[in-house]
Amino acid sequence: MKTSIQNTILITGGAGFIGSNLCEYFLNSGQKVVCLDNFSTGHHHNLKDFLINPDFKLIEGDIRNINDCVLAVQDVNYVLHQAALGSVPRSINDPITTNDVNVSGFLNMLVSARDAKVKRFIYAASSSTYGDSEGLPKVEDIIGKPLSPYAITKYVNELYAEIFSKSYGLETIGLRYFNVFGRKQDPQGAYAAVIPKFVMQLMNYESPVINGDGNYSRDFTYIDNVIQMNALAISAKKPEAVNTVYNTAFGDRNTLNDLVGYLKKYLSEYDSKIADVPVIYGEERVGDIPHSLASIHKAEKMLGYNPEYSLEAGLKEAVKWYWNNLK
Repeated sequence: MKTSIQNTILITGGAGFIGSNLCEYFLNSGQKVVCLDNFSTGHHHNLKDFLINPDFKLIEGDIRNINDCVLAVQDVNYVLHQAALGSVPRSINDPITTNDVNVSGFLNMLVSARDAKVKRFIYAASSSTYGDSEGLPKVEDIIGKPLSPYAITKYVNELYAEIFSKSYGLETIGLRYFNVFGRKQDPQGAYAAVIPKFVMQLMNYESPVINGDGNYSRDFTYIDNVIQMNALAISAKKPEAVNTVYNTAFGDRNTLNDLVGYLKKYLSEYDSKIADVPVIYGEERVGDIPHSLASIHKAEKMLGYNPEYSLEAGLKEAVKWYWNNLK
């Protein structure tokens, strides 16, 4: 997104995995970036390289507090709303907090963006919205019933965004993320994503635990593909490209068994003993969908999306980052 015009972009959840990568990209592209984060799941170390940049501003606040949202959107052109409580299991264990952050916080941000006359509100939607829909690949206008409290919250986000577009003229774009992975993704904690968690376990010669028989499949999406989609969502000019949702994925699927095989292969290039670490198979997880594969045709046609990183290409980059930063 190299442009002679300097915009101010608010990135909520900017200290998190996806948010901090977006901060870095847009700062490097010559934009001004405001980060709003309460550091409940984000980390200060993800922002340390930006703090001396005069085009970067950090606001420590919570999207559940409307005053923090109002402060954050002042003089902002675009909002990239990444702040949320992720994880299906977390939402099952604590649906109230998940709803407070993902629905009430989302509404606070929409209202604040509307009142500040922000040009466009781009938000992290989720592939979990497809719920029990069995058709593959997933196309944006065919969804099923949600399978978790988390999925409900992300679907409600889409409904609210549509109403704000129709009722108030706020431009919105939802990006349905599919299993995003890459540098800066946190391997720690009870709700860590599967790829960084498996990487850390394998580096420590610990057996990764796969839920089920390992034949569930996912459209794993490298972070740089997600960054590309956010940049395209900002720069979209056609009226028909706005006020809608897009799958944000690579457009291919791999099983969890495939995933572990690739991880062992790439990590073994750094430590040959990792190849011999056995895998443990456990119970299937409540709320998990068996298979996930995105159609990216709509994003290709409407936004010019062209994802550069397959699972294998992205894993090579991610493994290198984890080895150099966490070993």
